[in-house]
Amino acid sequence: MNPSANPSGGPAPANGGRSSRKAPAAAIITAAEPSYDDQLRSRRTRYSIMMGLRIPCLILAAFFYQTPWLAITIAALSIPLPWMAVLIANDRPAQKRKRMAPVTVNPERALPPGRHEIVDSAVDPDPR
Repeated sequence: MNPSANPSGGPAPANGGRSSRKAPAAAIITAAEPSYDDQLRSRRTRYSIMMGLRIPCLILAAFFYQTPWLAITIAALSIPLPWMAVLIANDRPAQKRKRMAPVTVNPERALPPGRHEIVDSAVDPDPR
């Protein structure tokens, strides 16, 4: 007997005998961050790019030495690049905001309100 055939003897359904209803979407219970190696690789890449921009900026500033204001501006822009590269390379990626599902309280399963007993904390004048 053909395993893909319908038990009633007719042709097999087009979906392989599975129900036509869609399976429910899987619930995501964790939001995994990128691995440490992936984060480190990304930070190294950003650091290399920023430090690599400094040399062309200095060469460009030397190229425009005939226009002092432009050469000084380009050189001044290249000065904070190492500092910014180190700050960005040492920074971890921002954590994602966690969205909490709205909570509905079932009054039948909720705990009853507790007693609100107030205890006087007056100091005893004779501590014997």
